[in-house]
Amino acid sequence: MRLIAENLGAERGGEPVFSGVSFELSEGDGLVVTGPNGSGKSTLLRVVAGLLPLAGGAIRLDSGGEDWPDLQAACHYLGHQNAMKTALTVEENLRFWQEFCGAPHMEIAEALEMVGLPQVASLPFGYLSTGQKRRVSIARLLVSWRPVWLLDEPTAGLDAASEKQFAALMAAHLEDDGIIVAATHIPLGLEGVKALRLEGAARC
Repeated sequence: MRLIAENLGAERGGEPVFSGVSFELSEGDGLVVTGPNGSGKSTLLRVVAGLLPLAGGAIRLDSGGEDWPDLQAACHYLGHQNAMKTALTVEENLRFWQEFCGAPHMEIAEALEMVGLPQVASLPFGYLSTGQKRRVSIARLLVSWRPVWLLDEPTAGLDAASEKQFAALMAAHLEDDGIIVAATHIPLGLEGVKALRLEGAARC
């Protein structure tokens, strides 16, 4: 499986954000996207996820097989928002996403254990702290299998221990032949990954 981006361009409000962005990732590869505020890090992830249209170039997933006929089917997207209903319990939220996404991967209890929150399953999501909410959203990546993780500032709101824990989860995903594209302004603790800095036209 390969994720291939060729000369990507994007616009915001009719104005160009970036252009000429190219990269290629195979199974087990990670790409860390950095750059100043407004350089297009979040926009790039939304373009890859199919949430925003391309202004130029092309992106595709090769050799995804019947399970992953296109890139959007193969992606988990973790954006700035946690995509959880505040009035539902943690378990209800994760159950919804597991059933919606299909391809069950971990049991909910196991996923919460992996993010260090085994005790919160029955609590309303809205009762949780900022860091706990982010960790539950990370658990969403674990309850259903998707080979491509698109992560936008994934460690926002996490303490140092949780950042280290999430780095181990990302490393495990890569070891399982997954692919990660992560936008961040702080180090994620991933070793041996590619880097892309956005400052207008870019290539890695």
